[in-house]
Amino acid sequence: MRAAVNDKIQSIHLERRATVYLRQSTLKQVYEHRESTERQYALRQRAVDLGWPADKVEVIDEDLGQSGSSAEGREGFQRLAEDVAQGRVGAIFALEVSRLARSCADWHHLLDLCGLADVVIADEQACYTPRDYNDRLLLGLKGQMSEAELHWMRLRLQGGKLSKARRGELYMRPAPGYAWDSGASRFCLDPDEQVQRAVRLIFERFRIDGSARAVLRYFFRHGLRMPARDLSTGEVRWVAANTNPIMTILKNPTHAGAYVYGRTEWGTALTGGKLRRKTIKHPTPDSWKICLRDHHPAYIGWEEFMANQRKLSENRTNHVALDQRGAAREGAALLQGLALCGKCGGRMRVHYQGRHNQAQYQCRGPSQGGRMLFCFNVSATRIDEEVAGLFLEAVQPSEIEIGLAVVREVERQATEVNRQWQLRLDRARYEARLAERRYKAVDPDNRVIARTLEREWNDRLTEVERIDHEHDEALRRDKLVLGDEDRARIMSLAKDLPRVWKAKTTTHAERKNLLRMLVREVSLSPVEIPARRTRVQVLWQTGAVTDFTVERPTKTTWQIEAREGRIATSPTPKAARPASRNEGHHE
Repeated sequence: MRAAVNDKIQSIHLERRATVYLRQSTLKQVYEHRESTERQYALRQRAVDLGWPADKVEVIDEDLGQSGSSAEGREGFQRLAEDVAQGRVGAIFALEVSRLARSCADWHHLLDLCGLADVVIADEQACYTPRDYNDRLLLGLKGQMSEAELHWMRLRLQGGKLSKARRGELYMRPAPGYAWDSGASRFCLDPDEQVQRAVRLIFERFRIDGSARAVLRYFFRHGLRMPARDLSTGEVRWVAANTNPIMTILKNPTHAGAYVYGRTEWGTALTGGKLRRKTIKHPTPDSWKICLRDHHPAYIGWEEFMANQRKLSENRTNHVALDQRGAAREGAALLQGLALCGKCGGRMRVHYQGRHNQAQYQCRGPSQGGRMLFCFNVSATRIDEEVAGLFLEAVQPSEIEIGLAVVREVERQATEVNRQWQLRLDRARYEARLAERRYKAVDPDNRVIARTLEREWNDRLTEVERIDHEHDEALRRDKLVLGDEDRARIMSLAKDLPRVWKAKTTTHAERKNLLRMLVREVSLSPVEIPARRTRVQVLWQTGAVTDFTVERPTKTTWQIEAREGRIATSPTPKAARPASRNEGHHE
């Protein structure tokens, strides 16, 4: 073998170093396919047998566990190409072409460099000179086959995954609230009761409040924690109230009992002149590759899941659509997201301005020459008062029935919050008992370990005391246990909706959510003759329309009302906000 290749390995090659390049596609292959790794390391001896001194043979193994589909991220391959270009390498040893590259672009780039620098490429069987046309042709064919082989392997693997996914048996990391039953090859509810209750509470609060941020405020106000799946370990961990875990749960169809494959895919795109890997998301069920409904136990129904997605889309503030009302926010304007311009049909924004942050409904046209054009704008105060009056007249529930229902609902919500605290306490106490058993099981003479376990035990006991103290504070602050006096007060308030509506403790967002239960849209149109007024058309959820007009105040009237405190203003102090701002579905 040595004599057969001496005509290709010349003294100029032996004067430079030989480089042995190693690569395995994944770390799993590195650990499980040891024979391939050993064969690649053995190429060092082959270089010595072909005439290179042992001290002039370099091994590049930084790319073990790296895919050869691209040179991106392969530091070893990039260093090899640089050394070839600098004339420091006389020969490259690799087990086969696929170890060096599975991309024709990377492979032919390396061949060009080797041809210019007169570098020999060798494997276990032969040596090749890229300067020789016949050798280059053979190497080019091997590179093409290596790239095609990667494509074929990917097709086979992807076909196997799709076949298993069509049966709903392909393993996927469980969403919070679920565990993977390996025996049945499907999802099952998480056996942890605290996790189940927390997930159900998120859906319940979204059903009531209508926005993910309102759910976040509820968890934060009551000091509750929420489950999230750790991406590195796959374990459930408890985190402080945060928008990301809430959105992850609300957007995941797994909680609706659906097994979904193909919501996201990997693709490549040119970014900054380079190919980058990016995630391609498919937001709608029609674009998902596989969607098996009623596949496993669900927290909510499919119809409610789809309604939640529409609600989340409507709540977004980074795009404008005529049917997009946005979430109810804390601004004083009652018709935020509901007001439509009667002149052009566009959705009106809310604008706060002046020293008192007076609310206005504005319909803006396109800007011209840097100047914003207004289609129509009107003060919000009198319109809001009239619409609120209509709403309170329309809501006339049975006093006894509504009172009892409100009491039951308040008690149920308080019980659920208290149960969350109890489960958190139970978990903390269990961890303290577990730490105690570990400490007592260790040999007392082994002080190095005993001190560590004793400190862990003390930390767990301290955590129990802290959670117990926070629970007591929550009981006092949030009335998690209702007394007879609390029930009587709730009954009294339930019978007097106008009193609840005007109460200082009722937020603007809560008033807006109440109004949206009955009102779909409100059209505002200017009327100039016979008097300066605003025509208001209220479209109820039933399809009925109430039509009336209100006086449109002049600037002088507006200033007088502002001094008297009758103008609808934002609750935020002036020092904490700019002089004017826009709201509505962008609030």
